[in-house]
Order: sequence, then structure tokens, then C-alpha cells
Amino acid sequence: MVKVDAVWVEEGENGGDGVRICVPSMGTAGLNEYISQHFGRSPTFTIVDTESGEIEVVANNSSHMGGNGLPVDALRGKCVQVVIAGGLGPKAISAFQQLGIRVFVGATGTVRDAIDDWMNGFLTEASMDNACREHRH
Repeated sequence: MVKVDAVWVEEGENGGDGVRICVPSMGTAGLNEYISQHFGRSPTFTIVDTESGEIEVVANNSSHMGGNGLPVDALRGKCVQVVIAGGLGPKAISAFQQLGIRVFVGATGTVRDAIDDWMNGFLTEASMDNACREHRH
């Protein structure tokens, strides 16, 4: 496990100290894109590798957006270790827990803001107690 500021996460598959973080986002502007407050209805997911600096934007083609599958399915195979969101519902939290992906809530602003807040310990780890039960997060 690697400590990234105040948070411990599993090392990346390449054995480095990087973490692959996913943030639900409104578009394709990378770190400068605004986060989506509705995880399942987020148009895109911005994935940031903190070691390499690589940024990947993945379209949300789930059934929530007129496609197939669940929003979590869009992230399978992307080696995501942490999800940072404004909020999300209990089904998404449970799905990520089953995949061993840690989820943090309370994010606002841009993808960069959300990652900075997580790295500085300002966000709360998601649980069934703080799951969003309104607005279909």
C-alpha cells in the first residue's frame, strides 16, 4: 500500500506510487473540467494517473445515459483505485466496494480541485450512511 498524503491506497499494477483516480465530469477538458454532481448521469469520467500524469476521458455509455450497463461498468478494466465524486447512491457505493475501489464524496469544482481536496484529506469516504438518496445520484 502507498500513502498519498493522508490516504492509503493499493499500489498500481506497475508497482509505482501512482494512483488511478476517476472523477465524474461534465466533458472532455481534463483537469480543468467541472465535476458532475450526479455520478450515474455524468456525461464523462475523467481518469487521472497521479504517477504518469496521464489523463483519460471515458464516455458514460451506461443505461443511465441511454446505453447499456451500469455507470460502474464504464470503469471496468481501467485499473481505477479511487473514485472522487460529489455524491453517489448506495448501489454505486456497493458496486465499487465489491470491486475494491475506494470512493470519496463531497467534491466540488473542477477535476483538479476534487483531486487536490482528496489529496489534502478534505473529502469523506463514502458509506451507506452518507449515500445520496435523492436526485438519483
